[in-house]
Amino acid sequence: MQRQLVERELTEEGPRRGVGARGKRRSVTVNLAESPLSWLFSRGHLSERQFEAGERLRADYERAQIAPSITMRWDPVKVDCGGGRDHGLTASERQIAAKSRFDDAMAEAGRGLTDILWRVVCACEGLPDAEKALEWPARSGKVVLRIALDRVADFYRIR
Repeated sequence: MQRQLVERELTEEGPRRGVGARGKRRSVTVNLAESPLSWLFSRGHLSERQFEAGERLRADYERAQIAPSITMRWDPVKVDCGGGRDHGLTASERQIAAKSRFDDAMAEAGRGLTDILWRVVCACEGLPDAEKALEWPARSGKVVLRIALDRVADFYRIR
């Protein structure tokens, strides 16, 4: 994964320890290329199984090309003839198969859990932003996300 490191100053919304005893501000280094899911996993908030489920869900989301686009795509179509689970399918059939898997995985997560899954895993929204957008209490999203990822892992048969 490509790293995009930038310095960010801690603000008043950040941790209180961001301002030192003498009123000095602290800054932190942030990797803009790191997804919220990998951030949670690297800090021990998700199990390997939950992380793998999230990555598989995002891969299907991207293969299905569900994300909105604002212009026509002019990049050449790449056809992978490798031996994956979609081996022997055309590009359109692979896209349809990915969309079907994505829809089925989201259905398996269940009502009420798909919002946090889509926001954090697919749209790469940070957990605090997702909680705010969904009008949930702070730090409640992590628990709900874990439950949703466990159900998605069951769908993908990840052990």
